[in-house]
Amino acid sequence: MRWAVEQARVDGGAVDAVLAWESPTSWYGLTPPSDEEMRTYASRAQELLDQAVEDALGPGPGRPVPLRSTAVQGHAAAVLIDAAAGAKMLIVGNRGRGEFREALLGSVSMHCAQHAPCPVVIMR
Repeated sequence: MRWAVEQARVDGGAVDAVLAWESPTSWYGLTPPSDEEMRTYASRAQELLDQAVEDALGPGPGRPVPLRSTAVQGHAAAVLIDAAAGAKMLIVGNRGRGEFREALLGSVSMHCAQHAPCPVVIMR
């Protein structure tokens, strides 16, 4: 997030922080989430994103670039590709864990690298 903000400051751009979330699926006869539960999931996702942005950058006033945060329901790769439409750059993290896995790209970052309509930066 900090790198994205610095890049936007240098380029004179803005940052859209996007969090993709998916609702729990129903299976084995269990009922799907109610409308109220879906609103709760959406609200919680937005709260988590806002907190992550604040943790990374500090409080909103005085940030060097315009920043908008949006939590979107959907598969992460699809949400990020859609969000990248018209963007100068898409910045994603990698998900590698452990010594060997850290050398690998996750499926979302790989999908974004292959399908984004703009340059992609993958940050560790």
